Amino acid sequence: MTRARRELISLTDTPYYHCIARCVRRAFLCGADRHSGDDFSHRRAWVVDRMQTLSSMFAIDICSYAIMSNHYHLVLKADAKRARSWSMDEVIDRWNILFIGPDLVKRYQSGTLLDQAELNKVTEIVNEWRKRLVDVSWYMRALNEHIARLANAEDNCTGRFWEGRFKSQALLDEQALLTCMAYVDLNPIRAQMAGTPESSDFTSVQQRIMQVKDDFKPKPSTQKIPLPRYPLTNPAELANTSRAAPTSPLLDFIGWVDSSAGIPFRLDDYLELVDWSGRIIRADKSGAIPTGTPSILSRLGVDDGEFLKHVSPKTTRQTDSRNATGFYTAIGTPARLKKTAAQWARKFFKGFNKAQRLFPAKPAT
Repeated sequence: MTRARRELISLTDTPYYHCIARCVRRAFLCGADRHSGDDFSHRRAWVVDRMQTLSSMFAIDICSYAIMSNHYHLVLKADAKRARSWSMDEVIDRWNILFIGPDLVKRYQSGTLLDQAELNKVTEIVNEWRKRLVDVSWYMRALNEHIARLANAEDNCTGRFWEGRFKSQALLDEQALLTCMAYVDLNPIRAQMAGTPESSDFTSVQQRIMQVKDDFKPKPSTQKIPLPRYPLTNPAELANTSRAAPTSPLLDFIGWVDSSAGIPFRLDDYLELVDWSGRIIRADKSGAIPTGTPSILSRLGVDDGEFLKHVSPKTTRQTDSRNATGFYTAIGTPARLKKTAAQWARKFFKGFNKAQRLFPAKPAT
């Protein structure tokens, strides 16, 4: 039975969520459609540009993303503390990036003298906006509706573009976050769309690798010219426009510290893990686990064999029915799954047995 979104997202339990949105029927988000011969690759830039706009509005950060032919993956972190720190004026300014507020709020912004009842109403409206600006559902709504309108305009049609509501998966701890981010970043390799992480277009791992390379390049004496932005109101023009892949703001890796300021791993550890995994799941590899397992797995108590099964193609995972991966409501260590199930008044979460195999040990100290 379908559950209400408020039962699937609880920021008091975890700020991290894995979200997937998939196109309906044969609609193409991007890539070449073998049935019609049309190429929709330019639509990938729509998604990244929209995420960039939303990052300037919401208190929601992007940990990882991958934009595929008929769906996309996002790992998001909702920062409720940051949203609470905003003043009323800052909340209004952020909301006005995409939406139009009522006349009462406009009068407040213009400095018009309001009575106490009107001020109370403005405060009520702004507090509601503050909640929405840290709400994953509102973020996904602002992203998906925009892309659907552009795609329908380009296809000269109406109706659904997305296959129902987006799916969300709670990532309850560091182990779950690491595993899911790697799963997302390895999507193009798993789908045989790319051979290496750095060649995986429109993924966060490619963006991070390119940023690392840029950090080591000699700095030019002249100011860097920013990439031109697509005119999103004219989809037809986008198809004939070429430029480097756009980038979206990503949450920083902050290392092995207990902090809410970023992703609690080191970037070099994470890139090593993705590179190691990507080499193994390539189509020309046998899938054997080599020596030299990245230390980040042992540090978090993640089983290397089960990790590779999780990030490998479905045909590999489904050879053993126990390892067939479903999209579970939540993922985390067995202890964390038990604790969260009790807090959510549920007997258990599906995927508990898989979690026992994937996260069998306590993190190394």
